[in-house]
Amino acid sequence: MTGKTVSHYQVDDRIGAGAMGEVYRATDTRLDREVAIKVLPRDFSSDRERLQRFEREARTLAALHHPNIMVVFDVGQHDGQPYFVCELLEGNSLREELANGALPARKATQFALQIARGLAAAHGKNVIHRDLKPENLFVTRDGTVKILDFGLAKTVEPPGADPDAPTLASPAGDGTEPGRVMGTPNYMAPEQVRGEVPDHRTDLFALGAVCYEMLGGTKPFARDTVVESMAAVLNDEAPDLA
Repeated sequence: MTGKTVSHYQVDDRIGAGAMGEVYRATDTRLDREVAIKVLPRDFSSDRERLQRFEREARTLAALHHPNIMVVFDVGQHDGQPYFVCELLEGNSLREELANGALPARKATQFALQIARGLAAAHGKNVIHRDLKPENLFVTRDGTVKILDFGLAKTVEPPGADPDAPTLASPAGDGTEPGRVMGTPNYMAPEQVRGEVPDHRTDLFALGAVCYEMLGGTKPFARDTVVESMAAVLNDEAPDLA
């Protein structure tokens, strides 16, 4: 992809890669600005679940407008590969910020407030993230926190909503079949561990786990195995922070 022209975007260097896509720095030749392009690798384009998750992330982000949520500008396909164009973020993931342990209380509080505001904006659109964790939170150079990766996001019906009314999310493929466990064990709420239907409180539980880690430098329910961590979420209380 490096060196290619995708629509009116000149692709420069690759700046990241993960399970759900590769991210490239690019130039928007129409508006003369730097952007990021996230591309679903060709090997994954035939994987229905990965494709649905990629498309769901693009669609969800495009519908959310808030300073603490990553901005999506454009979506498309190039040579059979789906992509979306978003703002280019410079800085570190919250995971990288936590590499040396707990954050100062003032900084942790500032970050927590920004994350909460971003979640409130998403919840105001009836969108829940379902996978909030330090890897999906980005701290820009000016200290702004951005919520990323809405690939597991789900639209929930507000109280009294018409169940037949159209929603933001696709009608199928959101990964919420009864009994299916979705999320990251150390940040999952009890209802996620049990495979139950999540709601906005699921994100608040994850935010609490992130805040605990920012202040204490450790995950509240970390155990030796994934199964033990999930059991701890259900049965244990988080240790007090000294």
